Amino acid sequence: MRAVVGRTVTSGDVALWVRQRRQGHWYGEFRHLYEAIEFAARFVQMLGEARLTMDSLSDGVQRYSRSWFQLDQLYRKFTYHVRMSGQASLMGELSEQVENLYSNNYLLKLGDGFQVHVDAVTRWEAYPVIQQKAFFEYWVRPYLRKDKRICVIISDAMRYEIGDELLGLIRQEDRYSAELEPALSTLPSYTQLGMAALLPNKSLAIADNDTGTALVDGQSSQGTVNRTKILQAALDGRGQAVKAEDFMQLNREDSRELLKGNDVVYIYHNRIDHTGDKMHSEGQAFEAAEQTLADLIRLIKKLTAANANNLLITADHGFIYQNRELDESDFLGEVVSGDDIRYRDRRFVLGKGLSASPAFHHFSSEQLGLDGDMEVQIPKSINRLRLKGSGSRFVHGGASLQEVVIPVLKVNKKRQSDVSAVEVDILRGASSVITSGQLAVTLYQSGPVTEKVQPRHLRAGIYTQSGELISDSHELSFDLTSENPRERELQVRFVLSRKADEANGQEVFLKLEEQHAGTSHYKEYKSLRYLMRRSFTSDFDF
Repeated sequence: MRAVVGRTVTSGDVALWVRQRRQGHWYGEFRHLYEAIEFAARFVQMLGEARLTMDSLSDGVQRYSRSWFQLDQLYRKFTYHVRMSGQASLMGELSEQVENLYSNNYLLKLGDGFQVHVDAVTRWEAYPVIQQKAFFEYWVRPYLRKDKRICVIISDAMRYEIGDELLGLIRQEDRYSAELEPALSTLPSYTQLGMAALLPNKSLAIADNDTGTALVDGQSSQGTVNRTKILQAALDGRGQAVKAEDFMQLNREDSRELLKGNDVVYIYHNRIDHTGDKMHSEGQAFEAAEQTLADLIRLIKKLTAANANNLLITADHGFIYQNRELDESDFLGEVVSGDDIRYRDRRFVLGKGLSASPAFHHFSSEQLGLDGDMEVQIPKSINRLRLKGSGSRFVHGGASLQEVVIPVLKVNKKRQSDVSAVEVDILRGASSVITSGQLAVTLYQSGPVTEKVQPRHLRAGIYTQSGELISDSHELSFDLTSENPRERELQVRFVLSRKADEANGQEVFLKLEEQHAGTSHYKEYKSLRYLMRRSFTSDFDF
């Protein structure tokens, strides 16, 4: 940790250390600390190399979805593992450094840079990135044209970087393929409007009252009953909206019936927003993100078990999250004023006749592609408005990249298995004779682990012909992702036990064994013969 704080090591060095420690007995107990330090090292290095400049609003969105989002992802993973380690004071210096870099050198700098281009546009769009309100026509409709059924999962506040992690998890599953594209959310980036934009729509509007409700073709889109009505109107009755927890309760027969009876099913999942939007639980936003990934993998498997082969996964909006308490300077000193203020949140205000102010960007409904005459004001960059009784570390509604770039994942289930495990070879040294109390061996992982080439976990030891273990035993994980062959070598040292004396003059075997899935039994993966020829036995054996 001190080395990372002092910047005396590269993230590659840290990754190597962590890899070596992973083979150790105590790794499990300190796993979250090691992971946190590795993510911190990667974050610091990536931020140091990043150029956070852009030429236009569209350019900013595309650069964010190609690379900058990884900084949000690394910060989230670091923060999560520090929290899970329960060792906040031990990690205090590193956390302080990462927080300062994230807030000042990344979040604020990127927010200010993007704001320049938000201020310059007359319409809210980022061509060629697809707008959220075109979601149904652009992503859903093509399946219907081919007479294919489609399920849409919408996870509230699953921002782009979480969608990217989900992409990797899905691709690791056998027989699943997935692709990820960015979309631009509606503004303001809040739940009611984002959810409305994802439904089939000819017009979107914010209701002319103080509820903030979004209307699709003049009808309220709040709640699954209203959303089902909107889907059914667009699909001749063959559409349904359902909550994820309700779908997960269905038995196999009922879930199949639901999918069979509809061309399009929208499934609504809400864990991140539900956690982050409350003052008392906003600090658990990143735990909620981890839990969401597990929820969604389970949901995907249940859907495919019910014969859903085509899935789309997206979000209504993203969010900004800073783990430490905010400074006064993060809040706007100015108060919103105007003839008629209808609705206010921490990152936007709705109303009519709103007074112009340099601290806010003012949009008309028309500029945002909405019907009606509601006006919208959004604090510039990443500033918050004060709102009584609500948290301030987890926010959305504004126009920052973290809030408005949302993921769209296309997921397909294939008929054939497409996952294999990586191969491991034993590299024999110059001699096949064991003459001392130790044996050093190099094991080689034949290729990098990818999404479809999975890690292999092996147990290694030296055995007699009768199968008796005569050395220490090692649990080894081969999950290296490096393209460089030298970085996929693993040195292992075996120390012979007293029992090895009895095997002197005999053939013994170095065995790599693999556990049978779901059992405690092992099967042999590979082995290599050695001749035991020790002229004397040492006192150092155990």
